[in-house]
Amino acid sequence: MKETAMNKQRFPGEETAAKQNRKALIAMSGGVDSSVAAFLMKKQGYDCMGVTMKLFHNEDISAPEGHTCCSLDDVEDARSVAFSLGIPYHVFNFSDRFKECVINRFVAAYEKGATPNPCIDCNRFLKFDKLFLRAKELGCNHIATGHYARIQQDARTGRYLLKKAVDLSKDQSYVLYSLTQEQLAHTLFPLGAMTKEETRAIAEANGFVNAKKHDSQDICFVPDGKYGDFIETYLGKKFPEGDFVDQNGNVLGRHKGIIRYTVGQRKGLGLALPASMYVTKIEPETNRVILGFQEDLLSDTLFANDLNLIMVDRIDAPMRLKAKVRYRQPEQWATVTQIDEDRLKVVFETPQRAITKGQALVLYDGDVVVGGGTICGT
Repeated sequence: MKETAMNKQRFPGEETAAKQNRKALIAMSGGVDSSVAAFLMKKQGYDCMGVTMKLFHNEDISAPEGHTCCSLDDVEDARSVAFSLGIPYHVFNFSDRFKECVINRFVAAYEKGATPNPCIDCNRFLKFDKLFLRAKELGCNHIATGHYARIQQDARTGRYLLKKAVDLSKDQSYVLYSLTQEQLAHTLFPLGAMTKEETRAIAEANGFVNAKKHDSQDICFVPDGKYGDFIETYLGKKFPEGDFVDQNGNVLGRHKGIIRYTVGQRKGLGLALPASMYVTKIEPETNRVILGFQEDLLSDTLFANDLNLIMVDRIDAPMRLKAKVRYRQPEQWATVTQIDEDRLKVVFETPQRAITKGQALVLYDGDVVVGGGTICGT
């Protein structure tokens, strides 16, 4: 991963000054996690400022009010919690940056037959870049979020390490692999050692309006989950139909546009087939969607680029690590080799199902994130 100008800039002071500067910007989404993070930061003696990022206008994405993380209800919930804590609160409009770095990248990936993870891009380009820069401008030495993960400095190497949350069922280290050393040095995750039940208990004990609020499960700018419809509306064009073909090129039927499919998909194909078949490949250049059987989805090797390594500067020799290729999938043992400055080769000990271009590869050594990248091929 290439360093941005933000990554190169230094925050106020070095380690000794950091201990004296207790000013922290709290990213508040309106949810219970970030609200409790703000409460804990204040309790620990930090001079806190609550901030909500306005990422888009709901009417621009045809979303109803109150149904996304940028809704007026969410802003009011965050404002209410900030008021109850006695901390200043602001809303920053980052919609242009979000459109450029998250929505446009999301759409472009589907056009190329890949399946992106926009939550990772939001962390990378918004929370820990644009918002990070704003924190610096406001004189804040720390930024805190409601993510379930931990940060620890390695006493031997001096490097900052990203670690899994204590509550593995809520661990979010996978979507944070893009954090740089500079960002890790000035980020705090107050919930990293807590369970979700403990978080909600704190919110209820303090009377927060969002104590029982459900977690968001959808991509915020596509709340109905209909990615194909969103992309066509966003671009103002229809994607042409094309052929479903089997592994030998035999035509099985017609698809409704490549943006409506992802590798591993079985449901929603609209075909009457004698046996269950799955999407194994998407070919934008031919406008074909390739179908196969379960065994055709298995692969033991992948390549990843757009790297960000945390635990080490470079993987100088093959390393046996655990690798994760999807947020909800358990990591698996693999041998990882760095081919060049921005590319990894990963060979799994057991073939993996439906490795998908555009998804994140994240590498673990125990509970420590070694680093990660974007899957670019198998």
